[in-house]
Amino acid sequence: MPLIDADGCLLNVSVEGRDGAPTLMLSNSLGCTTEMWKPQMLALTNLFRVVRYDRRGHGKSQVPPGPYTMERLGRDVLAILDGLNIAKTHWCGLSMGGMEGQWLAAHAPERLDRVILANTTCYYPDPTNFQNRIKLVRDGGLQAIADTVIAAWLTAEFREREPQATERLRAMLLATPVEGYMACCETLSTLDQRELLPQIAKPTLVIVGRHDQSTPVAAGEFIRSRIPGASMTLLDAAHISNIEQPHAFTDAVIGFLTQR
Repeated sequence: MPLIDADGCLLNVSVEGRDGAPTLMLSNSLGCTTEMWKPQMLALTNLFRVVRYDRRGHGKSQVPPGPYTMERLGRDVLAILDGLNIAKTHWCGLSMGGMEGQWLAAHAPERLDRVILANTTCYYPDPTNFQNRIKLVRDGGLQAIADTVIAAWLTAEFREREPQATERLRAMLLATPVEGYMACCETLSTLDQRELLPQIAKPTLVIVGRHDQSTPVAAGEFIRSRIPGASMTLLDAAHISNIEQPHAFTDAVIGFLTQR
């Protein structure tokens, strides 16, 4: 896994799949690492050159002081593409990864081909939720919010049926550097990208989870309605839909990226 320098921050990047195939870049949820995409990798690497990365403050990437801006996170992606000599890529981002995708599609459209925005939003009207989360994490670490976050990420039915998958996701969250997590929460507390959406001219698929409390169906429908020509797929899942409904998620991604 190479480390790529984004203006002084070393980012952990992995590249797998077919040489010469179209590139697909995957971007993680807040509190997750590249490992969140494991259920998709076998199918995706058969068709694409798949690039995964840990955003700054997460996983094996460095943790510079926050707060981070959405522009900074977007420019990190551009640094990765430049470092790998990739002119253009498909994009699939979930939650915070979808927010980065909105910024990129509006500000660097020449670098993206098709865009998938999964379980995400463009706007948080009230900063209180993330401000409260920052305080809890500062005082008690990620353990202080783990139960609440996991309950939002996965339905109760899935958590009961798949305890091992649930615990892997919890361990991923708990391993996130506290400073990096808080810095990203600060970014989200002021998120408002509503005006970017009509500027997005790339073919776009919005994936939403029927039971998603964090970025509900209405948030996905708003994005779909503001991006010209965007389509939407509804999955029977909560927030981390690629883990809760791995086959349906993978089928939606491949179907969209390979359609003529």
